[in-house]
Amino acid sequence: MIKAFLHKTFSVTLACLVLFSTLSFTVEKHYCGDNLVDVAIFSKVDNCGMDMESVAAFNLEKKHCCKDEIEVVKGQDELTKTSFEDLQFDQQQFLSSYIYTYINLFEGLPEMVIPHKDYSPPNLVADIQVLDQVFII
Repeated sequence: MIKAFLHKTFSVTLACLVLFSTLSFTVEKHYCGDNLVDVAIFSKVDNCGMDMESVAAFNLEKKHCCKDEIEVVKGQDELTKTSFEDLQFDQQQFLSSYIYTYINLFEGLPEMVIPHKDYSPPNLVADIQVLDQVFII
């Protein structure tokens, strides 16, 4: 039972490791002046209401006070997949023999058929060895 639990735990841990190593996401931050207004991970960031379009409409030459920062956290793009044919011949031979012996290692023994298990031995009326006084020494 503990072996099965450890096996399942290890499998889930490795699956999560592969999932999180390939996960990519962006973190968007909106600053108005020096103040952080909003942070968004999976959606668009909300602004403070001072859009670039409204400032450009007034044709002001002033520097815009709002800025957006986008941080991209990239995961691993390429996972290497190896097949049996990519291995060298010695490695293929070792792997094949290892798998064959491992499969046959846990093969159960055939059940032994005992033909007289349902029959009881005959009742002894007298001990013949004691009557004839013949003993194996």
